[in-house]
Amino acid sequence: MNLTATANTDVGIRKEVNQDSILVKHAQTEREEVMLAVICDGMGGLSKGELASATVIRAFSDWFDWELPKEIEGLSDLRAIGKKWESMLINLNAQILDYGKRQHTNLGTTFSGILMVNNSYVIGHVGDSRVYYMGNEICQLTEDQTVVAKEVREGRMTPEQAKVDRRRNMLLQCVGASRVVIPQMVYGTVEKGVYLLCSDGFRNQNTDEEIRNAFVLDKLVDKERMHVVTEAMINQAKDRNERDNISVILIKAE
Repeated sequence: MNLTATANTDVGIRKEVNQDSILVKHAQTEREEVMLAVICDGMGGLSKGELASATVIRAFSDWFDWELPKEIEGLSDLRAIGKKWESMLINLNAQILDYGKRQHTNLGTTFSGILMVNNSYVIGHVGDSRVYYMGNEICQLTEDQTVVAKEVREGRMTPEQAKVDRRRNMLLQCVGASRVVIPQMVYGTVEKGVYLLCSDGFRNQNTDEEIRNAFVLDKLVDKERMHVVTEAMINQAKDRNERDNISVILIKAE
């Protein structure tokens, strides 16, 4: 697969600080093409959410630069890296939680990340940011870890009810504010199409159908066009009065 990525983040129309943090790393060796993309949506008073999200991003950036080159040698599948990610997220949760206790404050962040190595991927996920794949249809690869999403999955609420429920932003877990974090791990094969990572600020006001129609593979001819289309969707969310920070990473696989 040939991978191309763009990333956009916007503070939005209401908040003074962008508490989202994003990361894209792309490397090519003699045998592997490697892409890492991560979105973290921070939460907490003042700049605390920004601190939590940036802390997690920095840890994964350092891992990509210093540890992945050694771990990828002779790798048969990505499950060993998935286990490493689980351990990293559990440790980061403990570190940020301890910092919050010492500072007498609460802070945390969602985490949605994908690592692509040649034709395979691993996704790690905590919270309610999302990873989508778009081929002929749009497919959400991660599960929202929110109160209302759990109610929908267990048949006690309809998706329509969930959209207006006052608990719709209440997370079941996040990195840095949960006693225990159990990341969702997803493994799969990279298919021709478009992979999208986004914070909830992006998809709150943009429907799945609108997202799918905007990011049609054949129309995303180059990085510039990918950026233009992503920016237009961010502006559409803002025009619809989205109050949160808005972040998107777009990956084209062909």
